[in-house]
Amino acid sequence: MKNIAIIGSGSWGVALAIHLAQIGHNVRIWSFAKEEADLINNEKKCMFLPKVIIPNNIICSLDFKEVIEGSDIVLVVTPSKFIRNTVTQFKKYITNQQVIVCAKGFESGTLKTLTDVLEDELPNTKIGVLSGPSHAEEVSLGIPTAIVIASKHEEVLKNIQTSFMSETMRIYTSHDVKGVELGGALKNIIAFCAGIAAGLNLGDNSFAALATRGLVEITRLGTKMGAEKNTFYGLTGLGDLIVTCLSEHSRNRRAGYLIGQGKTIEEAKKEVGMTIESIDNIEVAHELCRKYNVEMPIVDAVYDVLYNNLSPKQAVTMLMTREAKSEDIM
Repeated sequence: MKNIAIIGSGSWGVALAIHLAQIGHNVRIWSFAKEEADLINNEKKCMFLPKVIIPNNIICSLDFKEVIEGSDIVLVVTPSKFIRNTVTQFKKYITNQQVIVCAKGFESGTLKTLTDVLEDELPNTKIGVLSGPSHAEEVSLGIPTAIVIASKHEEVLKNIQTSFMSETMRIYTSHDVKGVELGGALKNIIAFCAGIAAGLNLGDNSFAALATRGLVEITRLGTKMGAEKNTFYGLTGLGDLIVTCLSEHSRNRRAGYLIGQGKTIEEAKKEVGMTIESIDNIEVAHELCRKYNVEMPIVDAVYDVLYNNLSPKQAVTMLMTREAKSEDIM
């Protein structure tokens, strides 16, 4: 039994809390919103996961100290754009805990991955990243799920694997921190594009082409940034791409669908009602293409849809009429 602190009371943070509490750990959640904390503590409910009842061994607090002191593991599950600010607020309570990033995305101003941000703020801490095809709605209901813990530190890999595994959650380990993190961050953009394709009423042929060529683009950029190619064909690359592109639970796909239907970014954000990491990170991916001199036509096209008034239909035509070439998987 471990004492586990979870920073963030969104759907993924609460789903992880439920899983960990059900296998015997003591779990404390930090929330920035009193309304969410009160709902968890008093009614044992989460506004983002209406089908579940939260176990009694989960407590939610607005106080970082109360949540983190005495913990063995800290899970950071806040949206990517809030990661650094949140860590700077709680880092004084970190002693010898392992700190695990469970969010997906980049820091927009620096183009850094989230583990890079944590290493900036917590230089003497053993850090890892947890990622893979894992919709919160299904994890919270105990539907079998397989994900990956990646870290430079063998003790982090062993501890998270043994502490989190159960008959409903299988944990694999990886030393490719960069690859695991980039797969999780970049697939959201392709899922957003898959939603646009669905909003345009394109078919299965279009989806297959988009997902396949999207994975090529993710792999190109990832390997240029130092990741291992094979990682992108595993759970945190191909696996996460499939589930996010296809699932009704995917807020990234849902947002793209609304854009394909003619909604504005602001209208899509309002209708989805939760953080849409793809929209937050498309600009970052576009800048990374330039920085690493990587050809990513799908990313370029969706960037132009969002920020240069290119219509989704024009984007499809532009992609389909590019210069003829052989199939390059890298």
